Amino acid sequence: MRKIFVTGIGTGIGKTIISALLTEKLKADYWKPVQSGNLDDTDTDLVRRLVFNNLSVFHPETFRLKQPLSPHVAAEIDGVEINLEDFKIPETKNNLVIEGAGGLMVPLSNQLFVIDLIKHINAEVVLVSQNYLGSINHTLLSAEALKSRNINVTGIIFNGETYPQGEQIILQHTGLRCLARVPQMNNISRESIKLFAEKLEL
Repeated sequence: MRKIFVTGIGTGIGKTIISALLTEKLKADYWKPVQSGNLDDTDTDLVRRLVFNNLSVFHPETFRLKQPLSPHVAAEIDGVEINLEDFKIPETKNNLVIEGAGGLMVPLSNQLFVIDLIKHINAEVVLVSQNYLGSINHTLLSAEALKSRNINVTGIIFNGETYPQGEQIILQHTGLRCLARVPQMNNISRESIKLFAEKLEL
């Protein structure tokens, strides 16, 4: 059983779409441990709609926080305390795709960050990068943070507009493998997810 944690260099860079691609590619189960806001149409709901195969199981979130805010703030508003011990890997014999909240240093509590959760559940990481001014810096810092904690990184997926010079320096200085370059998808469908999932190298 593989536990693949999808994290990004920031918020809004396409982790959910990449999670759908990985879930489809591996016919894996999917789990979003912390959902902040949008409880009527969660990331789990979106991935469920996009995945083509009928083998994947979509496990419930450990925390469903009402406000679309940083989890530590949303949890405080809801009167919830998030601890590492609260997170239990869903019971499955299938591969498991786990989608994080925001980037690695997003706080889940005043003492706990997403990167601590990755270490706690001993998952391998797929790092999602997207081209924007500052993304090289954010990608290299994310890779350094993972390396400093001895977390296994399977590779990087570049999502959206391509930037060969930026991608080259990121791969050169991280030593990580490029798993895929996923173009901007304006009309995301189950068919497009299935098509691009077949191109992933895992």
